[in-house]
Amino acid sequence: MRLLDLGRRPYRETLALMRDIHGAVARGETRDTLIIVEHDPVITLGRNAKMEHVQFSAEALAIRGVDLVEIDRGGDATYHGPGQLVCYPIRKLERFREVAPLVSSLERSVVAALATFGIVARGRSEHRGVYVGDDAICAIGLAVKQMTSLHGLALNVSTTLDYDRLITPCGTPEFGITSMSHELGRSIALADASSALLVSLAAELCVRFEREATAC
Repeated sequence: MRLLDLGRRPYRETLALMRDIHGAVARGETRDTLIIVEHDPVITLGRNAKMEHVQFSAEALAIRGVDLVEIDRGGDATYHGPGQLVCYPIRKLERFREVAPLVSSLERSVVAALATFGIVARGRSEHRGVYVGDDAICAIGLAVKQMTSLHGLALNVSTTLDYDRLITPCGTPEFGITSMSHELGRSIALADASSALLVSLAAELCVRFEREATAC
C-alpha cells in the first residue's frame, strides 16, 4: 500500500489531493494509498452534522484562524489541528459490506498503537471512534464512493484540548476529549505516534507500506 506522508498541510489542499487519488484508485490507475498528515486548524462538517454543534459562525472562526469545510464523510463536526495525526486510507473495497469492518480495523489499529504507549483505550459500537474512559482520543469518519474509501481517522497526539469551545466534538456532548500527551503527562512527538500507528495499521490491514517521497 502506497504511503504518502504530507507533513503539515492545509485541509482544503489535502482534500483536493485525497479526491484526486481516490478517483485514480477507484479507476484502477493507482494502488491503494494511505495519506498521513497534520492539518492547520479546521472544522469539518460530515453529512450528519448539525450547525448547532458549531459554536461560532464561519466568519468568527476565520478570525480565530480556523477554517470551516463541509465534506462527504459520515459523522458530525470534527476538529483537526496541530498535534493531531490524521490518516486517510484510500482503499478499493470488493463489497460495500466491507465498510463497517474497515472502520473496526481502524479502531483496533489505534487501540493497539495506544497500548504500546501504555494507554488503555477501546472503541464504542454506538459512537465510532476510540475512547479512553469517557473521553474521545480518536475520531473516525469514512465515506465510500465507487467502492473506494476516503476520509479516515484523527488521533489526538499533543492536540490542545480546548477545541470543545468551538464545537461539540462528533456531536456527543456526553463525552469529553483527551490526547496521548494528556493521558501520559508528557509531550508525545507526532512522529513517534505515527510510527506506532503505521505498524498496527499494517498488521490489521495485512499490508506493507511503501513510502513515497512526495505526493506528486
